[in-house]
Amino acid sequence: MYSGQRSPALMVTAALMVAIGLVLLVGGIQLIALGGSWYYAIAGAGFLATGVLLLVRKPAALWLYAVLLLGSLAWAYWEAGLDWWPLAARLGVPFLLGCWLLTPWPRRGLFDRRNSPEPVQHRARSKGGWGAVLVAAGLVLAVSIASWFNDPHRIEGVVPQVADGPPAVTEGVPAGEWHAYGRTGHGQRYSPLDQITPENVDELEVAWEYRTGDVRGQPGDPVETTFEVTPLKIGDRLYLCTPHQSIIALDATTGEEVWRVDPQIQGELALQHLTCRGLSYHPGPTSDALAAGEEPSVNAATPQDAAPTRAVEDAPAAATTRQTPSGAPVAAFDLPTTDDCTARLFMPTADGRVIALNPDDGRICRGFGNGTGQIDLWANMPHVNPGSYYSTSPAVVTESLLIIGGTVLDNVSTTEPSGVIRAFDVDTGELVWNWDPANPGQTDPLPDGQTYTPTSPNSWSISSVDEKLGLVYVPMGNQPPDQWGGNRSPEVERISSSVVALDLETGALRWVFQTVHHDLWDYDVPSQPSLIDLTIDGRQVPALVQPTKQGEVFVLDRRSGEPLLPVTERPVPQGAAEGDWAAPTQPVSALSYDPPPLQGRDMFGASLFDQMACRISLHKLRYEGRYTPPSVEGSLIYPGNFGVFNWGSVAVDPVRQVTFTTPARLAFVSRLIPREDDSTLYVNEPADAKDAPPHSALPNLNENFGAPFAVEMGPFTSMLGLPCQEPPWGFVAVSDLTTGEHIWRHKNGTVRDASPLPLPFEMGVPSLGGPIMTAGGVAFLSGTLDYYVRGYDVDNGEELWRARLPAGGQATPMTYLGSDGRQYLLVIAGGHGSIDTRAGDHVIAYALPSVQR
Repeated sequence: MYSGQRSPALMVTAALMVAIGLVLLVGGIQLIALGGSWYYAIAGAGFLATGVLLLVRKPAALWLYAVLLLGSLAWAYWEAGLDWWPLAARLGVPFLLGCWLLTPWPRRGLFDRRNSPEPVQHRARSKGGWGAVLVAAGLVLAVSIASWFNDPHRIEGVVPQVADGPPAVTEGVPAGEWHAYGRTGHGQRYSPLDQITPENVDELEVAWEYRTGDVRGQPGDPVETTFEVTPLKIGDRLYLCTPHQSIIALDATTGEEVWRVDPQIQGELALQHLTCRGLSYHPGPTSDALAAGEEPSVNAATPQDAAPTRAVEDAPAAATTRQTPSGAPVAAFDLPTTDDCTARLFMPTADGRVIALNPDDGRICRGFGNGTGQIDLWANMPHVNPGSYYSTSPAVVTESLLIIGGTVLDNVSTTEPSGVIRAFDVDTGELVWNWDPANPGQTDPLPDGQTYTPTSPNSWSISSVDEKLGLVYVPMGNQPPDQWGGNRSPEVERISSSVVALDLETGALRWVFQTVHHDLWDYDVPSQPSLIDLTIDGRQVPALVQPTKQGEVFVLDRRSGEPLLPVTERPVPQGAAEGDWAAPTQPVSALSYDPPPLQGRDMFGASLFDQMACRISLHKLRYEGRYTPPSVEGSLIYPGNFGVFNWGSVAVDPVRQVTFTTPARLAFVSRLIPREDDSTLYVNEPADAKDAPPHSALPNLNENFGAPFAVEMGPFTSMLGLPCQEPPWGFVAVSDLTTGEHIWRHKNGTVRDASPLPLPFEMGVPSLGGPIMTAGGVAFLSGTLDYYVRGYDVDNGEELWRARLPAGGQATPMTYLGSDGRQYLLVIAGGHGSIDTRAGDHVIAYALPSVQR
């Protein structure tokens, strides 16, 4: 020990080491008690001892810290390998402190030549210690740099070229058009246009931009107010809807507004979601020519050639607004009408209607719906509560039918409307059949005075149709409440979280494939099924591709529902909440994006501290792998109900028979709260609470009135708001639909718009909104949590092009041919309320500078 002036820098460093040591030691001991890693307690002791030695100015502090740094490196490499972000979370704090120790300021305080009684020996020990720290820090740096050139999550491969693949089925849709949500009723999200290629996609530029003037944040908006539309392109026009339900027609080549209609939806709605994913289209008598294979030229769609009109300006003056029994307006009484509706657009509204409009001018088709111009979806519904039932997704339209389901409130009560699927005459709006999932054998139209089964499983997503086989394919959700199923009927158990095939003529159930047995995780089937003909064992088989929230992609024979790729039943965790049970096994497909089970080593953070906290949280939660049942103590649900796949679905290439996917990895926490009555608010602020918002019609989500448990749900995040599991959290990938092989997979997206600082780190972020593929070999995606639209080489996954968006792009893009002969890419940038991406009202069209031949 020697005297001398103490360096403030050294004292601050020592105090910081002691503080870090105490935090890690206390947290580490708690983690050991929970059965977790010993590293944090050992490292805490090392930091603490280093700090004490620095306080007494002992050179041994440097040697000890070098050992600590090397031990941290060995531990980090053992847990994470050469994976940069997990290494950075573990080594960032020790490395930076080691670098600080090598600077002159703490060095001067540790060794003062003027006052040392043993200058030579002390200097030697100090220099040796600094050398040891330098070597340790250099090794950490070297390993970190090596990890920059390694991506253990990446799969490299190339899509095999197909010389004579099966032709793409257009279903009578001209190549340059987009007639349904997934382009056709098959839901492939594939365009036969090939003008944009990997060689020229980087030349795309903004051709035009249109602002709808409709953004979230209006009084009465729910959190999930979202701009999710995929527009239609018919003839020379685009047709789209906005979150607040306006319907707009644009010139497809210039972006100029042609007409706009506000359907004047009912106010004070009990909405969980406010969105419109798209419109539906019926061409009228011209369908015969299209079905025969005659593809008119792009400019030949004469029904749209009428003079531009703003339909809302022609609304008749009415002293009194007539309403449906549910209180919704009647379109034909409040908006401009016409008797000339050769073709029709169909718009589902948030107050539970489907409105029929003339594509020429936006006028309401008066002959539809018995003179009302609409269908009232509240007809024969139990528990009428405006806003608690409507369709967020476009209806399926066939030559003669309009088929539609609807969303019900999730986890609000056990007394919700029915999830019935109904088919209406496409010309008159008359009910043809109804299929009630809780009463599947009865499909004849329900007579007046009777109601469908309350709270039966619903279909809120997009259905697909094969008119040649005479089947409509419906992705089904669960019966509320999602996390407790102790009183579900046998019929509900059979239908929940499945894809079903219904007979187009009668509505009869032809087959059902259940993707989750006794669903307790909100793993409803969220994605539109994609219909594609696959060549398997030398024969062509009509297939259905069904992505799921839990990451399975089931490939089925769409005639029978039998798996074309193997499906096995695997044992899963047991021990559901009181009064409930868990299925002993769950189906797993040969084509699966199910992420590996989480372990302590998979926890993430911006530093050692929040990473340690995430490990502690993981060990406190119940978690036994996928399908761990929800519990009172809290269960980790991975994948969470955000889903590996959601409503954006996937894109399939019918020629090369591959699927372009956007799998996400996010864990959620589900905690059941026992209910003592059917009125107390357990997870929402009571109306008289201090600073509570004023009363509104918006529902109390997750209360589960009438069930034994309310539920608290949310993402599994650190104290800093980062996901507790390590990145990547989002990928793009291509897989072979005939074999289940993953051909390539790359992490996708940056945290530029999801972090406090706009740092464009390529960590891989989730997407909400689907991809599209083109015959030109380019796939497009705009739904990532950063504000970009990207173009990818389908062959190898290389990102070829990106363009900055003014808001979140959480919608599925589409592509079409303009009257100028150019292929356009259309992107919606409007943001998404539940993931808090920037709101906007942008419709943006991109095109090449000139036609590429």
